[in-house]
Amino acid sequence: MSLRQSKSAILALAMTIVPITAVLAADLPNRETSIPETTNGVPHVQIGVQAVPELSEDLLRRVGELPGVTLGPTRVSLPGAVGFQLNEDHKTARPDVIVGGREFAHLHPDGSLHASLSPELAQEAIQKGWAVAHPWADQRKGWEGFVMIYTPATQDELNVVIQLVEQSYHFVTFGMVKE
Repeated sequence: MSLRQSKSAILALAMTIVPITAVLAADLPNRETSIPETTNGVPHVQIGVQAVPELSEDLLRRVGELPGVTLGPTRVSLPGAVGFQLNEDHKTARPDVIVGGREFAHLHPDGSLHASLSPELAQEAIQKGWAVAHPWADQRKGWEGFVMIYTPATQDELNVVIQLVEQSYHFVTFGMVKE
């Protein structure tokens, strides 16, 4: 096992033992800012929303710190989107929820992102104004929790978005929501 593989395995084990700050469906706050309008087809994007560059940079930095994740050009989205790829040696418990390759989520240039959440958390995120179901969410078994999470407008909103991305990561790699 290489040093990189060992580090990834140790960090993954630590995440199962040491709880991460997680947003569960019951704890998800209502989003305070307005819900953006989105397209109804593919490409599935927000209309008239601009990213806050500092928030997008912070999001990418924090996602890049997840064990076994590499950031790079998306394999499934628009040009300019950043894919959140699971390394080949990283365990995947729910490959059925990944839309393409090992990309469990991606960040669009407008600051929104697509991610695979547990169906329960996806429904709660939609109800509380954080997300909208992807137009293809009902097209394939396993995609019931595939959503677009809206662009965060504040640091507090970014913290919730990052927690949702962490939940996506945990759902895809461990097969459940982290408590």
